[in-house]
Amino acid sequence: MRRPLELPRECFAAKVGAALITAAGDLFTGVNLDLACGIGFCAEHSAVAEMLKTRQTRVAAVAAVGRRGVLPPCGRCRELLIQIDAANAETAVLVAPGVTVPLGDLLPRHWYPSEAEEEA
Repeated sequence: MRRPLELPRECFAAKVGAALITAAGDLFTGVNLDLACGIGFCAEHSAVAEMLKTRQTRVAAVAAVGRRGVLPPCGRCRELLIQIDAANAETAVLVAPGVTVPLGDLLPRHWYPSEAEEEA
């Protein structure tokens, strides 16, 4: 990965890079954006945005890396992946060099009460 792009006022782009492979076998990449005001985004988000432009939602595998190596996706990125397609619970997530786990194992259980439970 190239060196991060330093932007004005202690802002940075591309400290982290992410790649995802769709169920169709297409590769999409993204970089993060760190802004002083907190409205930046993760590399996974920009890769997902690129993927969505092709009208795909199913991710087969995802990985992110920074200067220190593999970075498992943060909670916000995990939620993004599951919310765009529930089948992404099976997405292989690189969590350490050579180690992948299903996205669903990295998320809290998505539980919605049944109508009977809501009435009780």
